[in-house]
Amino acid sequence: MISPRHPSLPEPDAQAREHSARVVASVRTGIGQEGGWISFARYMQRVLYTPGLGYYVAGAAKFGRGGDFVTAPETTPLFAQALAVQVAAILAATAKREIVEFGAGSGILAADVLNALARHDALPSRYAVVEVSPELRERQQAVIAKNAPEHIARVAWLDALPATIDGAVVMNEVLDAIPPHILARKNSEWFERGIAAGETLRWDDRPLQDAALRELAAERFPEAGDYVSEINPAAEALVEDVGRRITKGAMLVLDYGFPQAEYYHAQRNEGTLMGHYRHHAHADPFLWPGLSDLTAHVDFTAMALAGERAGMQVAGYAPQAAFLLGCGILDRLRECGDPTSVAYLREAAAVHRLTSPAEMGELFKVLALAKCEDIKWPGFAVTDRSHRL
Repeated sequence: MISPRHPSLPEPDAQAREHSARVVASVRTGIGQEGGWISFARYMQRVLYTPGLGYYVAGAAKFGRGGDFVTAPETTPLFAQALAVQVAAILAATAKREIVEFGAGSGILAADVLNALARHDALPSRYAVVEVSPELRERQQAVIAKNAPEHIARVAWLDALPATIDGAVVMNEVLDAIPPHILARKNSEWFERGIAAGETLRWDDRPLQDAALRELAAERFPEAGDYVSEINPAAEALVEDVGRRITKGAMLVLDYGFPQAEYYHAQRNEGTLMGHYRHHAHADPFLWPGLSDLTAHVDFTAMALAGERAGMQVAGYAPQAAFLLGCGILDRLRECGDPTSVAYLREAAAVHRLTSPAEMGELFKVLALAKCEDIKWPGFAVTDRSHRL
């Protein structure tokens, strides 16, 4: 079956449609409790994170070929092996030598990083995972136990942020899933884009009441003309909060996004909101709530400034391709054996996807924020675009 609204997408089965209907009912309840309207940020929070219902916490497969999208760690273990080169350099400059990963996805990145660090005798004292989803936590435990059984004793799952961090923080595709506010300037007046409910869920713009949001939008949006885009103070607050907890070490943010001048370009006047369903990208936030992921691109300038407010310094900013090349991903590829073998060709295709400007190599970026002057930065040896932030 196919959806009449989205003829290119497969229709969910009956059980999945029933689940989505429960999510919509929860959204409608929330809208009613808040007087007939909720901000988009509240809507995204509900459809992604409501316990037992939200996309990330309800048990359906998200990552890999059987889910809705494939992240870099699922593409090839060579991604984690390259990332581990930079992580090892951060750990070498710290005393406690711990790793804290936020939103660890399937768990395969943790397993592959631990295996890579072990080969270089650079294991962390602890690998802490901050994960809000009970279902994903269980999956991560199983994946790490299967793929890195000798290292799972080093892994701890945390319900809250650690008070202090001495080591490396990894945020791989985390900030794009933090709900942003969507603001609109129309005829020189400011509105916040939210959700109302009639026969169906629908967009509804209301006059913007939040002075802090208005100030951020006025600073970042183009000077004139109608414009719609996201502002994400929650993501900025997370980076600042984590940055303050780092006593020594660095934070690596890997995600898709732009520096501020590109994010709020005059021609990008409808924002960056995207949905992901069954390996299809779409622009409909009301497509099967609870079954479809929602994300917005990362404003890397805002994240860099948040880190600086926490006493950190920008250590580097580069496209994913340059970062991985600097960390030796081609060396790891050569270790895969005979260039004519099936195994080598499979990994070579994955590396191409990670580094090609036409795929993940240019859209995905790596931002490093450091609170230590002794760290070596192989990831930014090829190029560093910090000046563009």
